[in-house]
Amino acid sequence: MEPAWATIAAIVVTVILSLVVAWKVLNSIWLRPKRLERLLRKQGLQGNPYRVLVGDVKEMLKMEKEAKSKPMTLSDDIVPRIFSFLHQTLTKHGKNAFIWHGPKPRVIIIDPELIKDVFNNIHDFQKPIVNSNIKLLAPDLLMCEGEKWHKHRRILNPAFKLEKLKNMLPKMLESCNNMISKWKGMVSSNGWCEMDMWPFLQSDIISRAAFGSNYEEGERIFQLLKEHAQLTTRVVKLNYIPGWRFVSTSNRRRMKEIDGDIHASFKGMINKREEAMNAGEATNNDLLDLLLESNHVSIQEDGDNKNVGMTLEEVIEECKLFYLAGSETTSALFVWTMVLLSRYPHWQTIAREEVLQVFGNRSPDFDGLNQFKIVTMILYEVLRLYPPAVMLTRTVNKDMKLGKLSLPAGMHVSFPIVLVHHDCELWGDDAKEFNPERFSEGIVKATNGQGSFIPFGGGPRICIGQNFVMLEAKMALSIILQHFSFELSPAYTHAPTSGISLQPQYGAQIILHYYEI
Repeated sequence: MEPAWATIAAIVVTVILSLVVAWKVLNSIWLRPKRLERLLRKQGLQGNPYRVLVGDVKEMLKMEKEAKSKPMTLSDDIVPRIFSFLHQTLTKHGKNAFIWHGPKPRVIIIDPELIKDVFNNIHDFQKPIVNSNIKLLAPDLLMCEGEKWHKHRRILNPAFKLEKLKNMLPKMLESCNNMISKWKGMVSSNGWCEMDMWPFLQSDIISRAAFGSNYEEGERIFQLLKEHAQLTTRVVKLNYIPGWRFVSTSNRRRMKEIDGDIHASFKGMINKREEAMNAGEATNNDLLDLLLESNHVSIQEDGDNKNVGMTLEEVIEECKLFYLAGSETTSALFVWTMVLLSRYPHWQTIAREEVLQVFGNRSPDFDGLNQFKIVTMILYEVLRLYPPAVMLTRTVNKDMKLGKLSLPAGMHVSFPIVLVHHDCELWGDDAKEFNPERFSEGIVKATNGQGSFIPFGGGPRICIGQNFVMLEAKMALSIILQHFSFELSPAYTHAPTSGISLQPQYGAQIILHYYEI
């Protein structure tokens, strides 16, 4: 009899466990999404009806693929191409809308005041949880929360202060001069050349300025990071499928291989630099030195506390972030600056006049770069029309209010930066046009104090490298304007696309005309 009772008990337990699992699955893919949908609609938010499991993802991917299949007209009204599904949703439902990322709804936030509230409340609005494969690409400072984020930010902040970045100018200058020398070598006897600007801008500057490595080493690391990001994008798009993140695929295996290779490269760089610093050798005054120095200072100030400094593994993760984000942000800002100044030669001319007025034929220096008004206006306007990051998303950490909205724990809120930057209600009737003059009296005046200019995010987690990016962009643009005028090639095809950053899908074919000052 005992074996029979044991069998019955096992069957009962199995049935109960199966029912529990079935209930959890049913709740996650149907009951909870429908409950959230009713809650959102009750508050006046509109969106498509929930579709089991896929939500809006299938239609989103279809429209994204269709948008990328063809270029657009030469216009700065890029929202319909970058956010084809979201643009359709907001056109249909208005600004109070939500979309479905699988079984999870995302409330779209466009109001600058609400965005500011989210940015400032970093404890209740946190970065979405990512699986281990995504974490390979998204390092600590970008994704960590709580005490760990505070520790990393405190250690890294000193490395990005302007007085520290000032010491990096020689590296930036070396990199820019190296780039100009290459371009000069490509100029024909007629004084001009045509090139795809995008590949030239992606890695060399950040390689030298941040890590002092040569172009070839920087190019290899950047290409690996770029491949990793592309694979990550593919994985993320299928994350709405339950259990998908546990499936071992060729993409995930390749991501782990790449991460190991990148890890080894950075470890070698850091170990060499640590040995040089311990031996009392002169530093390179690059970003890696500043990062390691800041970490050492933190450790020395409170050596008894093992949690004060960053470990070697944590330093490597931050190096990955600075290399990828620095390369992408700087190169994206600069390539769109070249495209826009090619399209608007008047602004190219007055920017050159300002550069020559400040520097003449001298190499740019820190004080001169900070005198720029026209160049700064142009860079701000480029960041407004073509921000490197097009969308940010946060997870609601607990039940709370955001403006008039009641948001339950686990809900996602997304703010499409490109859409905010192109909103005519916020920026005026010329919001979709290139007009640097709007920044002639600074950002606050341009936004009417609304906080609608967010290319680097906002709040305590605002991009730590924004000063680095702006300084590097001013340096590079100054040197180019001292040596070249430029125009769009007839071969240029306008196709902004969202990848790691907002980038030209088919490259940026520019005709350079060389001249001596």
